[in-house]
Amino acid sequence: MDPFQSALDLAAAIKAKDISPLEVVQEYLGRIDRLNPQINAFIWRRDEELLAEARAATEALSRGDQLGPFHGVPIPIKDLNDVAGWPTTYGSKAAKGRISEITSSVVEYFKEAGFLLMGRTNTPEIGTLLVTENDLYGATRNPWNLDHTPGGSSGGASAALAAGMCPIAHGNDGGGSLRIPGSCAGLVGFKPSRGRVPCGPPVVSDVMHGGAVEGVITRTVADTAALLDVMTRIDPLAWYNAPAPERPFAEEVGASPGRLRIAFTDVAPTGAPVSEECKKALKQAVSTLEGLGHDVFEATPDWGEPNELLAAFLTVWNTGTAYWPLEDWDQLEPCNAAMREISRNVDSITYLESLMHMQNYCRRLVSAWGRDFDVLVTPTLATEPPRVGELFEGVEYDPLAPINNAAASAAFTPVFNSTGQPAVSLPLHWAESGLPIGVQFVGKPWGEAELIRLASQVETASPWADKRPPVS
Repeated sequence: MDPFQSALDLAAAIKAKDISPLEVVQEYLGRIDRLNPQINAFIWRRDEELLAEARAATEALSRGDQLGPFHGVPIPIKDLNDVAGWPTTYGSKAAKGRISEITSSVVEYFKEAGFLLMGRTNTPEIGTLLVTENDLYGATRNPWNLDHTPGGSSGGASAALAAGMCPIAHGNDGGGSLRIPGSCAGLVGFKPSRGRVPCGPPVVSDVMHGGAVEGVITRTVADTAALLDVMTRIDPLAWYNAPAPERPFAEEVGASPGRLRIAFTDVAPTGAPVSEECKKALKQAVSTLEGLGHDVFEATPDWGEPNELLAAFLTVWNTGTAYWPLEDWDQLEPCNAAMREISRNVDSITYLESLMHMQNYCRRLVSAWGRDFDVLVTPTLATEPPRVGELFEGVEYDPLAPINNAAASAAFTPVFNSTGQPAVSLPLHWAESGLPIGVQFVGKPWGEAELIRLASQVETASPWADKRPPVS
C-alpha cells in the first residue's frame, strides 16, 4: 500500500478488494506511531475503536453491503468540530476535559460517505492563528522542515497528510485556514463558497456571517472535488445556502475550463511586502497559465487603502472568541484573551458599522469578477512558512503580537472569507529552503465548478502529487 495515494485511489482499491479497510488502518496507525512524536499532528487517538470499525468495514465489504463512496477510508477531524463522545478542546486549556455531546454536520457527512474517523488533529487555540501552536498540546511541525510551521489553523491536518499519516484530512477556513496550511505543506487547500457546506451545529461560523467554512485538505484536485460532493448540501436551518451545482463537482475534473481571462497580482490588500520566493511561485503559475492558452495579465483589484477592510474584519472576527463553549476563560492564551476583551468592549453601533463596511467593500470588490477578469491569481502567503515560535515573539510585551505578526504573512487570504468566494491554494513551487510555496486562485461567487476545472488543468500541466517531504 502507498500511504501517499489519493483518497479516491484508496477507496477504489478497497472496493476492488485489493486491500482491506483493516489493512489500511493498520498501515496508517503504524506511521502515526513512528512519525507523530516528531510532528505532533495528532493530539488524540481512538485506535481500538478505529480498528474495530475497520474490521466491521472489512466484513461489510465481504458481505457485499451497499457502501458509501469512501467506504473504509480513514480521515482525521480537526479539534474545532464536535464529535459526540470525543474530547473537543479547541486547542485550549480553557476547554481541557470537555466531551462533546453532539456531532458537527460535516462529520456526519463523512460518516455517511463511509469514512472511518481516526481521531483529532491539532489547531491553534480556537483557530485564530496561521501557525498551529498552543499551550495545551504544543507546536505542530512541518514535515518539509521541522523548524517551520505547517500552517494554521488546520496545521495538524496538513502535517498529518503531508507526512503520509492519513490519505485526506478535515479542516475549516475562517481567514485562510485551509489555503494557508495547503501552501505550507505542499497540498491542495480549497475554501468553498459561503453556504456551500453546512457548518452546524454549533454554528460558531455564523458569528463570522458565513465567513468560516468547512472543507478538506487533499493531495489532488480530484479528491477535493469528490469531497466537495460529499459535503455539499442544502440546509434549511442554515442562514446561508449556496445554489446547487449544475452537476457533481467530480465531473468538473479534467473538463475544459475554456479560455479564461486570468488576472494576477502580488500587491496585497494589506500592503504587506511579498517575499521573492512567493513572487517566484506566482510567476511560475503565470507561465503555466499562459502555456495553457489563457489570457493572462497583471491587474490589481480595487483593494482600496491598505488595511481598509482589516479593521472591520477584525471587529467582526474577534467576536468569535466570545462564543466558544469554553469552561475556564481564565485559561485562555494571552492573544485570545486580549481579543476577547476587545470584542466585549465593542458597542453594537460599531459592530453594525463594521458589518456594513464589509458588505459595501465586498460588493465593490467582487464586481470585478466577470467584468474585468474571470479568475484572480495571487500568492497564498506573502512569506515562506514561518518558523515555529516566530509569531509569538514579543507576546510578553504585547498580547496581540501573534495577530500583528501574522499580518505580514496572511495578507491575501482573509479578504475572500469576507467576500465568500471560493478560493484554492495549489502547491506550484518549492523554495530554495525546500519549503513548499502555494499560489491562490480565486473564483467568482459560487464558482467552484470553474475553479475546479482550471485547478485540474494546472495540476496536469504542473503535477505535484509525487513530491515527498524529508520526514515521511
